[in-house]
Amino acid sequence: MGPAGRPPVVDVALRGEAAVLPEVSSRAKVIARLRLGDTAFRLLTKSAAVGVLIILGGVMFSLIDGSLPALRAFGLDFLLEQRWNPVTEKFGALAPIYGTLVTSFIAMLIAVPVGLLIAVFLTELCPMWLRRPIGIAIELLAGIPSIIYGIWGLFVFAPFLQDTLQPFLIATFGNIPVLSALFAGPPYGIGVLTAGLILAIMVLPFISSISRDVFEAVPPVLKEAAYGVGCTKWEVVRNVVLPYTRVGVIGGIMLALGRALGETMAVTFVIGNAHKISASLIAPGTTISATIANEFTEAVGDLYTSSLIALGLILFVITFIVLAAARYMLLRIERRIG
Repeated sequence: MGPAGRPPVVDVALRGEAAVLPEVSSRAKVIARLRLGDTAFRLLTKSAAVGVLIILGGVMFSLIDGSLPALRAFGLDFLLEQRWNPVTEKFGALAPIYGTLVTSFIAMLIAVPVGLLIAVFLTELCPMWLRRPIGIAIELLAGIPSIIYGIWGLFVFAPFLQDTLQPFLIATFGNIPVLSALFAGPPYGIGVLTAGLILAIMVLPFISSISRDVFEAVPPVLKEAAYGVGCTKWEVVRNVVLPYTRVGVIGGIMLALGRALGETMAVTFVIGNAHKISASLIAPGTTISATIANEFTEAVGDLYTSSLIALGLILFVITFIVLAAARYMLLRIERRIG
């Protein structure tokens, strides 16, 4: 028994428990609701990732299944022959493969240094009041539809090259043994070189925008330390900015290369669409995507259609190899750094 005027201890304990139980129950409900939300979020993200794999597998299966008739009919010769004759149903993919690789190489050869220089100028040299207008103008290039690039290339850029650059290249390198073959023939305006230049303009925003973003992510203290020991702008960019951001820069370059490999309409307008391999860069040619876009609606017969699908499979494999090689390169860089 307690002192007079105080309730028993048992009554106090019961009252306290009665006061705590609703709070514990409410907390349990909140925890259960949070667990349910985490479970739903995990399942949603997992289903999205699995869905991407399913779609990718479906694309691969459709391409392989559709290209089997052509691969069975021509075998390895499909990759080694450049003839493309729908009348006799003799098809070879060498000319489109060659055109795809050469135009992409020309585009990257021009766009990579120009894009990096633009990014360096915007982050290190450009006045603050001019950075936003130039940055917006470059990013707007990425939003222009590819067919607009094609129309502009056919009616404006190709005639300009026919009157200026191509005659200059023919006259300058015509007597040099190796380069004369690269710039031989009449100046058509259209051709592999024109397609490569158009692609360079199209992929330039990807390289410059991504490079600019990763350059801006460099800690200022690193650059200030380099300036403090007497480094010049070029030395800071070469020894501090580029090594620190090389993973992001390589990623942007590979993204641009993937765009260049798969570009269709702009290339179709200006490459000339000739199924032949020529050593001259100013001669007409074709690419895998341009061939598919030009001829798929006119394909008559299973073998013709299967050959076009086989071209799509080859383009898929080339893109996959390029992206896999880029990923492997990035992993090696990260391991070496870390």
